[in-house]
Amino acid sequence: MPEYIHVSVAWPYANGDMHAGHLAGAYLPADIFARFHRLKGNHVLMVSGSDAHGTPITVEADKLGIPPREVFEHYHHRFLETQRQIGISYDLFTHTDTENHHQIAQDIFRKLLDGEYLYRQEQRLLYSETEKRFLPDRYVEGTCPNCGFDQARGDQCDNCGALLDALELINPRSKTDGTTPVIRETEHYFLDLPAFIDRLSAYLGDDKTHWRTNVLRVSQNKTQELKGRPITRDIAWGIPVPLDGWEDKRMYVWFEAVMGYFTASVEWAKNTGQPDAWKKWWYNPDARIYNFIGKDNIEFHTIIWPAELMGIDGLYADDSDGSITLPYDVPANEFMNIEGKQFSKSRNWAIWMPDILERYAPDAIRYYITMTFPETRDSDWSWDGFVTRNNTELLAAWGNLVNRVLKFTAKHFDGAVPDPGELRDMDREILAQVENGFEHIGGLLEAVKLRDALSESMMLVREVNGYLDRAPWFKVVKEDKAQAATTIYTALRCIDNLKTLLAPFLPFSSQQVHEFLGYNGTLFGEQQINTFEESERAHEALTYDGSGAIGRWEIGDLAVGQTLREPQALFVKLEPDLVEEERARLGQPRQEMLTD
Repeated sequence: MPEYIHVSVAWPYANGDMHAGHLAGAYLPADIFARFHRLKGNHVLMVSGSDAHGTPITVEADKLGIPPREVFEHYHHRFLETQRQIGISYDLFTHTDTENHHQIAQDIFRKLLDGEYLYRQEQRLLYSETEKRFLPDRYVEGTCPNCGFDQARGDQCDNCGALLDALELINPRSKTDGTTPVIRETEHYFLDLPAFIDRLSAYLGDDKTHWRTNVLRVSQNKTQELKGRPITRDIAWGIPVPLDGWEDKRMYVWFEAVMGYFTASVEWAKNTGQPDAWKKWWYNPDARIYNFIGKDNIEFHTIIWPAELMGIDGLYADDSDGSITLPYDVPANEFMNIEGKQFSKSRNWAIWMPDILERYAPDAIRYYITMTFPETRDSDWSWDGFVTRNNTELLAAWGNLVNRVLKFTAKHFDGAVPDPGELRDMDREILAQVENGFEHIGGLLEAVKLRDALSESMMLVREVNGYLDRAPWFKVVKEDKAQAATTIYTALRCIDNLKTLLAPFLPFSSQQVHEFLGYNGTLFGEQQINTFEESERAHEALTYDGSGAIGRWEIGDLAVGQTLREPQALFVKLEPDLVEEERARLGQPRQEMLTD
């Protein structure tokens, strides 16, 4: 029976363009996983959106002298377009400033408050006497107490990755004017995380054998040292606290942004005219929810978000509904560095997605990033590696296999699948090897071992090339056309299956191969940017319509006599000279201005 698979994807701060690290950390793994499950015929709901309320947005707005809304709406639209171009197939990519998200976040706040999971407490925070305001953590920088890095933020050190309290910084200073802040007290609401320790410990038990070891170990260790965490802050931009007397405070972004997986599911259901459909994932004990994130967000998704869900169990549920569904897996990726150095927005040491999409095909980018996924340790983007893998693997192995077999078929068999006659042992062996890939590679995809799954798929491509090197076809076609027909039929069958095995990774070129082989219809459906009306304003969102998708993770049914279409080049050869050209772009000033 089809399964219910929820793919929850990290919400990016809408304060700058997406880069390759974003794609490697969460968005591409989630898309590959979702596409695989769609091909299997499962009920997939993949959601995410722009984080509109984080202080990185207000920091950027202050720097430019414009309202925060203008910053986030600008980058939200760029996120939509970038992800559409690279093929990230959300059922809904929305943002956290919708009326839907505001309302549900406030309902969650009230539910936690009613359950006595929130409490009020005085908090000592840094206050700017020159700016006459409390400084949010991103407005403060100083020296990290753990590693000595002198540009650590008030919430996290980018050098060692430690989560920080701004009061822990050595020699703190305001990022706005460089002055030294003072400590003052202010009252806030706190999430009572210690109240969830027993339930979280049970949730993060040793039965989570399908979790990545580092994710589970970090989470289990953190659970034993939990303390209350503030969920409101003194700031003007964000979701209002739904209580009288708290009009000048807003919900902390870390508290409300993770709710987006739930709120976006509700919004998707409303948009599609089936307002209760979200419950098929969130109140279904058999549903599996996966959180795709980077390693810097592990604690928020394995401890804080599950605790929030435990505290709101039953929210919007009918009497017939069961308990709310907790994340089944949190396959967090490590970081992707660039040419041996860590990503740095300030130094422009980054591979910006809108830029490289102007120069390279989306499947070439997807292929290289997947082959270098930081699934268990940090990886590195190398321009030399990008060129080499494109030319020797995508182009020479896969693209050339498709091109030479289809062109040979067009020339010698009138562009139709030939009758193979009696298959030989070598034909049956290669067909079995490729067809067995559906189970073996499917198992790797199920386990979110995506890099291995692509590597195994490309190993099969090489095996089919090796088969063509051994089997009689090219040289014997004039003397023994029947033998050549057997080989070409076998190769076409293999290509048909390989295109499906590669489809989650390479959706654009796989669709091309699908059409070259004479099929109609789409493997996955359509993506588009839609505008949804709310009572106060409209908002844009990226959506996916899979109603026209074929949805088959199984052996192809290429028929004898099926008419093929004329093939085109799947991939472009990249010249070695571009390596130094691209390296020269790193660290150079980048023109990226907000426009009207």
